[in-house]
Amino acid sequence: MLRYDDAVRIYLDYNATAPVAPGVADAVCRVLTDEPGNPSSIHAFGQRAKARLDEARQAVAALIGAPAAEVVLTGGGTEAINLALRGIAEATEGAGRRHVIASAIEHEAVLITLKALERRGWRVTLLPVDRTGLVSPAALEGVLDDDTALVSVMHANNEIGTIQPVAALAALARAKGALFHTDAVQSVGKIPVDVTALGVDLLSLSGHKFGAPKGVGALWVRRGVRVTSQLTGGRQERSRRAGTENTAGLAGLGVAARYAKDTMAESSPRIASLRDQLESAVLASVPGTAVNGDTSSRVPNTSNISFDGIEAESLLIALDLEGVAISTGSACSSGTLEPSHVLQAMGLPSPRTRNSLRFSLGPATTAEEIHIVTTTIPALVEKLRRLTRRVAAVGVSH
Repeated sequence: MLRYDDAVRIYLDYNATAPVAPGVADAVCRVLTDEPGNPSSIHAFGQRAKARLDEARQAVAALIGAPAAEVVLTGGGTEAINLALRGIAEATEGAGRRHVIASAIEHEAVLITLKALERRGWRVTLLPVDRTGLVSPAALEGVLDDDTALVSVMHANNEIGTIQPVAALAALARAKGALFHTDAVQSVGKIPVDVTALGVDLLSLSGHKFGAPKGVGALWVRRGVRVTSQLTGGRQERSRRAGTENTAGLAGLGVAARYAKDTMAESSPRIASLRDQLESAVLASVPGTAVNGDTSSRVPNTSNISFDGIEAESLLIALDLEGVAISTGSACSSGTLEPSHVLQAMGLPSPRTRNSLRFSLGPATTAEEIHIVTTTIPALVEKLRRLTRRVAAVGVSH
């Protein structure tokens, strides 16, 4: 449990952001106080700062099974995704290919960037998903053509946790001469990720999803793949990302990457067990509930549950008042009244796209916390359902 504003709170929103991993805050503070140099400077201070970047790059590379020289350090996952999509588009459009494919359940960082490419004359195809949120390789094969330059399909979905068959999809793209990018923001640090096994050309990740500070991330670019820098200026990151690097934050990224690599094998099964306990208890004690997404192929920490007869945000607020932090979906789209585009793409009924909550656990989650949450939810749901029925009855009477 976390103590916040002198109150004990339960945090189950790791997919939005994770608390920093052990050693991260100390590493950030140490670099801020002890390493004043610019990593691009050739004097001793600069070279010490550069060494911190090299350590972070090596740690990220080890986490995803990549050569360190192929890792571009960025200001977060969204920047990494933009560099991948826009960078490939600008680098390849002169060759005549102007078609990009993505899934309909991608994060907004992908979908909105693709809309920007459409305005520049690119043809965009969004792949459908089935009822569990999975992309079929056959669906991709049916839309790949000689004009396709890039395919971008996320590794694990941020709302439902479903893991896509990226290796199979990437093989199809490669056979057609197209590059393949995967948004691995929600999988890196939670499950083993190996860029060679996936067969992808580019992979983006975000540090704050697995215990690094906010505002740091990385894009892995397979050797030989050209990307056009989206930030013009200096020659940092081998001319792929201009601007002085956030040395302190990236040092924290390195610590978090090493911690995730060292502890994942032990923590992931425990987290999955707690998630399963949460689901079983909620479905057994609250009528009209169901799990959304593929329950056999998903990251271990994520559960998306629908609650019939209520609005998801009402239950979210009620739980927050009880000291439990969860979400309705992507933190980047919170505050919108629109239903989940992920659940819509899965073909779920309209009420279900609005009454679902995401529970995302992490290494610090305990069995006691899950017990508190699952014993708190039934009474809150029943209360909200009674209120909903009363409001509906008043509306009918008028």
